[in-house]
Amino acid sequence: MKITSLAIPDIKLVVPDFLRDNRGYFVETYSRKSFAEAGIDFAFVRDNSSLSHRRGTVRGLHFQIPPEAQDKLVRVERGRIFDVAVDIRSGSPYFGRHVAAELDADSGHQLLIPKGFAHGFCTLEENTVVAYKVSGEYRPGLDKGLLWNDPDLAISWPIDSADAITSERDNGNPCLGELASHFTYAQSETASPARMTPLG
Repeated sequence: MKITSLAIPDIKLVVPDFLRDNRGYFVETYSRKSFAEAGIDFAFVRDNSSLSHRRGTVRGLHFQIPPEAQDKLVRVERGRIFDVAVDIRSGSPYFGRHVAAELDADSGHQLLIPKGFAHGFCTLEENTVVAYKVSGEYRPGLDKGLLWNDPDLAISWPIDSADAITSERDNGNPCLGELASHFTYAQSETASPARMTPLG
């Protein structure tokens, strides 16, 4: 398993090793030991899965606030997605910037997204299944969102806003400039990746 930092160092691309033969393959999708060796020790508590029937379905940008803020490990079990994480940590040098990656079932690539980021994706194939581990329990009152097509985010989504399949809730999320501050950024003294400090 290979874990590398992306343009925002706290976002990691996880590339698992596939063992393939004439029957198919075996792959380890998560290893706490491998993550710990890379300096990552998230305590995941839930596995979630979503099915999107149609290409061009957008889900996001979502996050949970303390005390149940969530780290996420996102992968695709079937199909393909354009996956996005937006930095919403006050004081971060990357605040308002995003990382995007294409994830698909064949490659098995995963995106590791820590607390303090809003996450969303757009499906690139029909009947796409996305699975993700989270480190916090779901709490409806703590579940928040950021407007997925806020022009200030400058995300190059692979679909026009008018053609995207979205929920009423996601279309009503606030823009970045209207977003309340729930996370603050602090640079770690012992490691190059940044750490996140929840507010409140």
